Amino acid sequence: MPTTRRIADRLPGRFPELVRLMPPRAIVDAIHYEETLEIIDRLMSAGKLTSGQESYLETLVQLVEAYETAHLHIETRDLSGTDALRHLLTENGLSASDLARLLGLHPSMGSKILNGERSLTVTHLKLLSERFGVRPDLFLS
Repeated sequence: MPTTRRIADRLPGRFPELVRLMPPRAIVDAIHYEETLEIIDRLMSAGKLTSGQESYLETLVQLVEAYETAHLHIETRDLSGTDALRHLLTENGLSASDLARLLGLHPSMGSKILNGERSLTVTHLKLLSERFGVRPDLFLS
């Protein structure tokens, strides 16, 4: 069974060097999809990005969005907003505390949102939409 290849430990800061590491191209299979997600995750967790890294990240995100739209459509009509949020958190290995951090809230608020004790604000919807690459209305019930 094919496996993903390990991308270099330290990512370059300049766009051309990143392109040499993994040229951006249409994603056609699960292996390339996983490799691309690995780079995106590493860039997103790297802290302050160079302008080259930001451009490269945006390019990869657009390629992933195109692949997911074509190959990984998730039926959302029967999902509540909270169910969708739980699913996205699980798929991305994030906890309720991570959710709170992402939204700039006290760590206890993540659980309260997931339990339906607190509602998401418009700002929260925008942050979640950007982070997960989905429409903001996905998180509305």
